[in-house]
Amino acid sequence: MSPLEISVRKRDLEMALQAVAPHPKPKVHLEQYTTPADIAADILFRACYTYKDIRDRSVLDLGSGTGRLAIGAALLGAAPVVGIDLDATSMRSALSYSKRLRLKVDWIVGDIETVRDPFDTVMMNPPFGTKREHADIRFLRVALEVGKVIYSIHKSTTHSFISRWLKDAEAEFEMLMRTKMPIPHQYNFHHKRRHVVVVDVIRIVHC
Repeated sequence: MSPLEISVRKRDLEMALQAVAPHPKPKVHLEQYTTPADIAADILFRACYTYKDIRDRSVLDLGSGTGRLAIGAALLGAAPVVGIDLDATSMRSALSYSKRLRLKVDWIVGDIETVRDPFDTVMMNPPFGTKREHADIRFLRVALEVGKVIYSIHKSTTHSFISRWLKDAEAEFEMLMRTKMPIPHQYNFHHKRRHVVVVDVIRIVHC
């Protein structure tokens, strides 16, 4: 597969996403952790220019939070772009920034299972499933129902479990990267100024 001509530099994309505010009031039961701008830019850049899954494709940001993945997809030429999240506060922040950049993104406040329309590409940083058991699997199940291709972030410690689940779901995946995700001190149970979690970024397709 020949890559697309690069129209947006990864560094410029990262800088734009860095300006997207993190979750203003993260809720522990939703496991809200903002996707770091450098990781989001790396995922989007590969999805766009290596796999041709962004430009001129319909993109859904599932559990979008303040919208870094959706906004990045719009900057790279995706259309239409939709972000959905339960948290109205985060969505207001996403809407404000996308308007500032004059990007066409449809923001929906609601449960992910209300999505019915099909999408070419689903991008998501789902809950890790540490506070609500198998919350990550719920996101994967919805993503497979509506998306042709899925880009998803998971704790590396769940790699074996996720692999078995995807095999049972008749989906194939490849590892895009294993990286460290810094998580700032944002909940009462956090004892460090910054905690680092090793995560896997995977690309999933239906068999």
